[in-house]
Amino acid sequence: MKKAQLIGISIAGVAGITAFLLMGTLLRPAKVDTKVVQTTVNSVKVLVARADQPLGAVAAAETFRWQEWPQDAVSPGFITFSAKPNALTELAGHVVRVPLLAGEPITDNKIVKLGSGGILAAILPPGMRAISTKIDEKTAVAKLILPNDHVDIILTQRKRSKGGSEEIVSDTLFSNVRVLAIGQQIETKDGKKNAEGNVATLELTPKQSELLALANTQGEISLALRSIADLSAEGPSANEEINKKDRGNSIRILRYGVKSRAYGVN
Repeated sequence: MKKAQLIGISIAGVAGITAFLLMGTLLRPAKVDTKVVQTTVNSVKVLVARADQPLGAVAAAETFRWQEWPQDAVSPGFITFSAKPNALTELAGHVVRVPLLAGEPITDNKIVKLGSGGILAAILPPGMRAISTKIDEKTAVAKLILPNDHVDIILTQRKRSKGGSEEIVSDTLFSNVRVLAIGQQIETKDGKKNAEGNVATLELTPKQSELLALANTQGEISLALRSIADLSAEGPSANEEINKKDRGNSIRILRYGVKSRAYGVN
């Protein structure tokens, strides 16, 4: 082989190797410098429910746990470790006042100290009274009314007119009344569609409780179930005619949609 040919082959070989090395450099991924930025979030230990708790459950030390919570999201009502470090043991024996969900922050108004009254007294709002009335399938929507439903209370009476004939008259005494319990059941359990018991316990004001107690002696009390869409946060309201001073102890009676006369119930 001639010398010139050898030189050409050598040059071609060197050029090929050089090109191969350059291609490898271009195809190799570039190194990226990764920086980890750590951000410190201020957090507070908040007392939360360890698992779902039903209304009326008696709390134990294992009922609650401490949970890290962003400081900016802590409500003033939350129980924090810095304020009550011994809360786990201090709250043992307290009664759950409202149903709790797992992980839900605990506040003082969601639990009540055992011995401060019964379960019903614990869930009764301040200023309100619990009073019971008899019910059956006919007067309580086939007993499909459940605790925490809202109802209207209707009084039906038999009265004798001046001419000696008997009349049946009825009137709505109170509207938007919360049902506290049916029998001894104070909450709906296991998806039950009805509650057992022949007595409904209702949430009324002191004056309304007096009126219902008197109405129970004068006729039949019926409960009319209200739609969820009609619920109001204002609480029970009375027939305006009941509390008018110029009417005394009376309510307006409607007969076939026409005002007839007043009979005393309060």
